[in-house]
Amino acid sequence: MKVLISEARKKYHQALLSNGVLTIDKRGIPSNADSSSKLSINIAHGIAELLMAEVHEKAVGQTSGAKFEQINMNFLSDTFPYLQNLRPGKWHIAKLGNRNAIKTSSFSQYEHLEYLSELTKNDARLAASMGNDYMVAPDVVIYREPEEDSVINASTTIIDDTVCNLTDIRKCNWGLPILHASISAKWTMRSDRAQNSRTEALGLIRNRKGRLPHIVVVTGEPMPARLASLALGTGDIDCVYHFDLYELVESVKASQAEDSIELLDILIQGKRLKDISDLPLDLTV
Repeated sequence: MKVLISEARKKYHQALLSNGVLTIDKRGIPSNADSSSKLSINIAHGIAELLMAEVHEKAVGQTSGAKFEQINMNFLSDTFPYLQNLRPGKWHIAKLGNRNAIKTSSFSQYEHLEYLSELTKNDARLAASMGNDYMVAPDVVIYREPEEDSVINASTTIIDDTVCNLTDIRKCNWGLPILHASISAKWTMRSDRAQNSRTEALGLIRNRKGRLPHIVVVTGEPMPARLASLALGTGDIDCVYHFDLYELVESVKASQAEDSIELLDILIQGKRLKDISDLPLDLTV
């Protein structure tokens, strides 16, 4: 019997290989490794061998990043909609970008950000004092449509026009979709990229009105120390998800780097680092 998430994980890895995101170049350096770090190369090479990465040139950074975002969106589209028994609702999964009509301000918790943006465009002093960190653009989002009264009252009469006139879940009140999850996709995690994910998370936390969405990071970074720079601690990011945690654990153990083995175990046992297969179910909570 085929297991849906197991099959989706295999398809996810195959997409990384076939789209040239995970490769090994002619020098034997995997595309997610830091070429200046022998340990990074060894761990990443072990992962690539377990996933049977092909040997060809590394994709350009931005191209690789954009493909990684799309492949993560596709993985969630292949899994999360099938969890209606755990999390019913009308769900949408989208990859955001500068050309996408959907912005952070398109959602009920952040609609006021569009108004702030218009104000700062016309007031240089206000723009200077506020900065622009309130405008956050997640890589991938999951959002839910508000519900018609007929759906809410399907089993018994729960609401009418005398009550519940301000709740976001009721379509007749505001009509804007509700942001359920923000997924930041970072193929590698150098120090600056790690901080970008944290800045995005803090922006979503500080500027919301209403419920905080899930805030997660998906990465292909092989170095436990770099994973720890983002995963350790609490308060901003729910959890960091690795594109192949099981293979990462095996490769790190094979490297015999005791510090990395211990740190990786701390991240996993502390529930700060999980496998990509855990993400769909975690998003039902």
